[in-house]
Formats: sequence, structure tokens, C-alpha cells
Amino acid sequence: MFVYSRRRIAAPIAATALASGVILAGIPASAAPVTTTFGTSCLATPSAVAGPTTQSQSGSVIVDAPESIGAGETFEVTIQPGPIAFPGSASGATVQNVSRIKVDVDVPANATLVEATIVPGTSAGLSGVAPNILRVNENGNVDPNGTILRLSGNNQVIGNSPSSSINSEGGIVVKATGKNVDGSNNADGYTQFQLPQVKAVLKAGDSGDVAMKVRTGGSAGAWNNDRNFLTFLPKATLVITAWAPTRCTPRDAENGPLNSGAGPLATTRIIEADKATTTTVVGPANAKNGTPVTLSANVSGGANGGTVQFFDGDNPLEDAVPVTGGSASISPTFTEDGPHSITASYSGAPGFLASTSASAKIVTVTTDAPPDAVTTTATVSPSTAKVGQDVNLTAKVDPQGTGGTVDFIVDGTETVSAPVGTDGVAVAPYTFTSTGTHKVVAKFTGSPGFAPSAAPAFPVSVTTPAPADVETTTILDAVGTVQKNTPVTLKATVDPSGATGKVQFKVGDTLIGGPVDVVNGVATVPATFYNSGTYSVTAEFVGASGYTASASAPQTLTVPGDTDGGPGGGTGSLDLGTLFGSLGG
Repeated sequence: MFVYSRRRIAAPIAATALASGVILAGIPASAAPVTTTFGTSCLATPSAVAGPTTQSQSGSVIVDAPESIGAGETFEVTIQPGPIAFPGSASGATVQNVSRIKVDVDVPANATLVEATIVPGTSAGLSGVAPNILRVNENGNVDPNGTILRLSGNNQVIGNSPSSSINSEGGIVVKATGKNVDGSNNADGYTQFQLPQVKAVLKAGDSGDVAMKVRTGGSAGAWNNDRNFLTFLPKATLVITAWAPTRCTPRDAENGPLNSGAGPLATTRIIEADKATTTTVVGPANAKNGTPVTLSANVSGGANGGTVQFFDGDNPLEDAVPVTGGSASISPTFTEDGPHSITASYSGAPGFLASTSASAKIVTVTTDAPPDAVTTTATVSPSTAKVGQDVNLTAKVDPQGTGGTVDFIVDGTETVSAPVGTDGVAVAPYTFTSTGTHKVVAKFTGSPGFAPSAAPAFPVSVTTPAPADVETTTILDAVGTVQKNTPVTLKATVDPSGATGKVQFKVGDTLIGGPVDVVNGVATVPATFYNSGTYSVTAEFVGASGYTASASAPQTLTVPGDTDGGPGGGTGSLDLGTLFGSLGG
């Protein structure tokens, strides 16, 4: 349940400007109540009696909209211009009427327009075609997908419509009567009228702001354009009949820029729906009685805030701990031997739903913890490289599921490190700066329950790229958290965009399908991941003739849930033949 606060926002919609451009005359500002105003400038172009005339004045409109709304909820916005007036004569000519009145408002982004209607009984002094609201496109044609809401008399306007005219009455007509809105005589001979209130029913999107604006995009913001948000057609007589098509924009003067009137008349903030989360317990399979052990709970969905309570069976394990960056940890000391069933419950936080781990993490406690399992480390790639080329140093630790870190030591001096994924693969970006045969040693630093190990020195032959070859870079879009069995598309961008060649996507050292053509600097591949864990995803560009190869920095892929068990102890060994399911279609 959301609680909304509402506000009434007064902003100009050039109400008095409607009168300001009638033939040559200007009038005092409208008497409508206003709390905030902005200037509107209009150009009237009479067919006779006088030449083009520019006039700038202030006007107002009251917009009633909720300050905030829940994602996906329906809400109303109403717009009510103040009373408008025009004189009975101008430059010696008698004003007969003003017709073809049009006001355009943008259909707001981040929301779906359900309907827009005229509020009955809110207009005065109007004749001709009854005012209505139409949804039109940029060309002024009625269009269910149009981006413009138009208040007019059935689209009979002076331009930007299939029913346009600048020398005949049509649409909304206001006859010159010399009377005020209440029917009393106007002392100065002005005729007052009231455009109707408009109600728009909107359905909020997922996030962002919903802003109501008058039409000023593209040519609608240009001076004296039929797409201007406010247009109308005064008619006057002095021996002959003169028509004065008038076009208005929110600016303080003819040569001035668009002012604040081109901004939001009202803004409604969308309150995002709470996101679902999943909670997964991570920790060693074995622990020593009396020795602290670290247990972590990973909360997916980008959760930040709230707390996690760990349980040993049905019993709370220490106090609840705060979640930071999607994770919470404790370091309990077990004093009873045997299997301990560890679960975790996330409390939820603003914007995030609560969740409890779907399965328990079994920690077997013994008085004498088992010795660390033996591991082996092998350097996988690359065997060749070019000076200045982005490559990925790759090593594999066996058995899989050890966690921990691999240090890559280049020529015995420079060290870069990378985490070991659930598949046992560690990937670190690197760039060689000199030619020759370089020696790379990969060292697994060890982790709880697993002994360290090192691979023999791995030779990498580095040569100079051809002078004419264009250097490239490859960037892989972030992968982040992907649910099991959910198809995703991996995307790599190659710079320059005109580079030709193919991109090979990888998870660890496993190919995702075959090489993919680069089109306009982009290569994509579909993939579905079936097993839980954390992995490194990379993209390697192999350039056609004239372009150097390049590799993206690794991106971390997280598939929530407990990792599958298997031979090799710890979190188990994963069969890469089925680990990622459908790779590359």
C-alpha cells in the first residue's frame, strides 16, 4: 500500500498570449489565479490591416498530479488553464471571433496513457465544434501510438493537421461578446472565455519520473511553426475581413531561447516495486571443532540493507548481521562434532523482498579436521600475443570448487591475480609491452580445505603487430547475476566499429558456441546456464586482415543456488559438458 501526496502546480500555458496576438492588440494579464508563471511569446500574421506582430506575456495553468505513485499503478493528472480574454477591436478593426484554438501536450514518458477526456462543465464562452482530446503523431494525424495529446475542436486547427485552414472559421470558436466568463459586461470590451479542464489517466511504468510538458520537441520548439504547442486564428473586419493565424512558444522574447515553460508542468515520481531476492549460504564443507569458520549468505537482486539471520538447524546462529553489497557473514565456532545444517533468512529492506535459503549448507564438524585436499594448477593460455594487445592469462585449478585465488607471475617480477571460479578457472587481463618469449607462472594460493599448488612456467611468444594493422579493443557487457535456465544474450563491442572479424565468447576456458561475426562493431551470442556458481566470462576478437586481435577483460557471472556436488571434495567437480546447458544456441 502506497500513500501519495498531491500538489497543485500553477505554470503558464500562454493563456493571455492567446489574446496578445489578435491582429495588433495586447491586453492586461489574465486574472486567473497563478502561483508560478512563465512567459509565452506569439507571432500573429494578419492577412490584411497590419503586418506581423510579436507579443510576449505571462499566463497560467493549474496542474493537479500526485507527487509519487507505485510502479504499475493507475493515476490521474488534470490540467486547467485560467480564463482567457481578447479585445473587441485592434488597429481600428473589429474582432469578430477567435477560432481553431489548439493546445498540444506531450504524452509523458515512463507511463502508458489509458485515456484522456474533457471534464464536463469546466469550460465557458465556447462555440463551434465541442472541445475534445485527440492523440496525434508529429504530423498531426490521429494515431493511437502518437506522442501528442491535442486539445482542439476535432483537430480543426491552423496547421499540423489534415483539417487545417488559415482563412476560415473552424474547430473551437469564441465569438466576441464583450462579456466576462460569468456573463457580466466587460468594462474594457474584452471577451473572456474558459478552455475546459483535461483529465489524463496514466499507468505508471517500472521506474523514473512522469513529467507533463507542453509540446516543444523538434520543430515544435521553433519560432512561428504550425507544431507550436499553442495556435489559434483571430478574425477581424475593417471594410475587409482579416485573418491572423497565431503561433506561440514558451520563450520570453522572439529571439530568446525556450524558457522554463518547456520543462515539466508537473512531475510524478514512480516508486519502484520491491524486487525479489534469493539467499544462498556459502561456506566450507568441513570445519574443526573449536576453530572459527566463516559462513556467508549471498543475497541476489542487488540487495543492500536489511539483515541476515543464520540458523544451525532450528537454532539461531549468532545475532542477525547487516547486508552490505548483497552479502553478510559470520564466524561461528562449532563445539559439537557431526553434520550441521546451516540456513539463512534475509529480512528484506526498502525495495527488496525477504527470502530464505532454499537448501541447507551442510558443514561437517570434526575434532581433527581432515587434511587439505591436494590440488594441481595448469596454465591454459595464451601461447602467443602481440605487443600492446589485450589478452587474458588463464589457469585451471583441479579439483573444481576450491575457491581462492590464482597469482600469475610474469617473468618472475610482475604479478596479477584473479579469483578461481566454480569451474576451477581463473582469468586475469594482461598486456605485454615487449617482444620475446615471456614466462608465466600460475600459483594457486590455497583456500580452506585445499592446499596451494603451482603450474610450471608457461612460455608466451610475443611479437610486434604488423605496422598497417589497426589496433582494436573489445569490451564485454556486464553479465552479473543470471538465474538458472533463463536465456540471456551476451554482447561484445569492438572498437573501431568498422573492424571486421569474429568474436569467440567463453565461460572460463569453455567455448560458448562458435565464433560470431562482428556487425557494426557488435557481436552477440545467446546462452542458458543450468548450474549454479561463479564464473569468468570473456570475449576474444580475432580480426580479419588489417586488424589486431583483442580480448575483453573478464566479467563475473553469478548463477544463484547451491553448487552441484561431485567428485573431488569441497563444492564438488562440475561437468563442463552440461554445466552451461545451451551455449550459443
